[in-house]
Amino acid sequence: MFHALSGLFDAPTLAALREAVSGLDFEDGARTAGALAARVKRNAQARATPARDAVLRKAEAALMAHPGFVSAAVPKAFVRLIVSRYEGGESYGTHVDDALVAGGRADLSFTIFLSDPDSYRGGALVIEDRIEDRGFRLPAGEAILYPSDTLHRVEPVTEGLRLAIVGWVTSRVRDPARREVLYDLDAAVSEALASGAPAAQLLRLTRSRSNLLRMWAD
Repeated sequence: MFHALSGLFDAPTLAALREAVSGLDFEDGARTAGALAARVKRNAQARATPARDAVLRKAEAALMAHPGFVSAAVPKAFVRLIVSRYEGGESYGTHVDDALVAGGRADLSFTIFLSDPDSYRGGALVIEDRIEDRGFRLPAGEAILYPSDTLHRVEPVTEGLRLAIVGWVTSRVRDPARREVLYDLDAAVSEALASGAPAAQLLRLTRSRSNLLRMWAD
């Protein structure tokens, strides 16, 4: 299941984040890719510095404060975040993310788009499924969350500059089908609250979600 996340940052925070990213030092992005992925990865990523780490902490905090992310990912830990940059025809060919990233299990991947899609050409994040390829070029400050076991790629950036924060998450519930059940229950609780459902109905829904999480969580 794919999830598009909006409202991660207000306008001043997004502007400050983009300014901070523009001042980071970048290096060859293939240095942190797996052996196979490194063959098709042609981009740059920010070097490990205190300034980069401050950017990544802001991204983590924004995701953890977003109800949609928490509901869909049931996050246990972030295993790695990076700042990526594409320009001048750079791309990332079709690949699958490593199962273990920085020693943690990668259940879900995400891309937070930092560049306005009108400021560059190409650069779509394309995620493959068994029916079709789905391309995403989201507005700056929005994110796409998707299973780490999918084949995906970043198409060549033929004009302009594409900046993004990319990361991987370990979920407390490793089975994606179970995460989807919990996500649907969250949605049902929200809809029941909005419609003024009886308290007994809300209690049954929240009790069911809590008991399933208790059964399934690592």
